[in-house]
Amino acid sequence: MKLSTFLIVPGLLIMSACSNDFNKPVIPSKSLPNAVVTVKTEPDTKRLYLQLDDSTTLLPVNVKASPYGDKQVRALVNVSEAMGFEDGYSRLVTLNMMDSILTKQIVPTTGSQDEPIFGRDAVDIVNDWITCVEDGYLTIEFRTFWGDTGIKHYVNLISGTDADSPYVVEFRHNANGDQALKPGFGIVAFDLRSLPPTNGKTVKLRLKWESYSGPRSITFDFNSDSCTNTPSHPDGPTINTSATSNRNYTNTFE
Repeated sequence: MKLSTFLIVPGLLIMSACSNDFNKPVIPSKSLPNAVVTVKTEPDTKRLYLQLDDSTTLLPVNVKASPYGDKQVRALVNVSEAMGFEDGYSRLVTLNMMDSILTKQIVPTTGSQDEPIFGRDAVDIVNDWITCVEDGYLTIEFRTFWGDTGIKHYVNLISGTDADSPYVVEFRHNANGDQALKPGFGIVAFDLRSLPPTNGKTVKLRLKWESYSGPRSITFDFNSDSCTNTPSHPDGPTINTSATSNRNYTNTFE
């Protein structure tokens, strides 16, 4: 993933611990996410499996059925590697926790009505391991300000705003008139399968958004051939058990 003109939000924690005993090793909590995945099910057996990236599949040994049924969603998970091997999957894992991410479709531009409908309120996109393009999804971790009223904010990804490229998309935030009193974080994922096929090529997907310091953009590598619904077989990277996130995320957005 190539990052350009990407606002880095300070104070991010990949892993941290407070201890007075410096001789004790720091062990990441199994209740904290250490991967972002696509939750999928086998078409025939309905067996749950996790797509870690474009080519790596994880088969939980302790959970057989998806809590989301046949619905495909992105999720934060904590997994640890398990012993053994099963044909058709890259890794066996123990699934320690799973929390679904709001997963949405891209919406086409309405032209002059984009701002009244989708808003243009400021938002910062967080530069960390959660924000990525994988498995045909764009997952975004963002920070903005909420009030104390419980007012729902709305986030959307708009396509068709650039006449020169169909691979330019805009992340829009509508605060719905909420007061900007306190910062909060959220995560949302967007299904990229409605974008034009790249026909086996890797193209640059440019994400644009309105930050608190003005317009920003970032580019990702995108290949529509990775938008697959079937398990992939090659061995993938080892699971990053040391990278965790202990951030509390708000759910007052949709």
